[in-house]
Amino acid sequence: MEKCIVCDEAQKYGIHLYTSFICTDCEKAMINTDPTDPTYKYFINQLKVVTESKIMS
Repeated sequence: MEKCIVCDEAQKYGIHLYTSFICTDCEKAMINTDPTDPTYKYFINQLKVVTESKIMS
């Protein structure tokens, strides 16, 4: 189980973007959200984590 960067919950199924994980439920919600919906902006802010580089030591 991995922690979703959108809902912040441990989930079993989803996709990986670089070193980030997005659960299937959040992926579907993002795809089906209209850009004029206030939730859309929330998703965009959560996805900003994907561009952050992580130093693995």
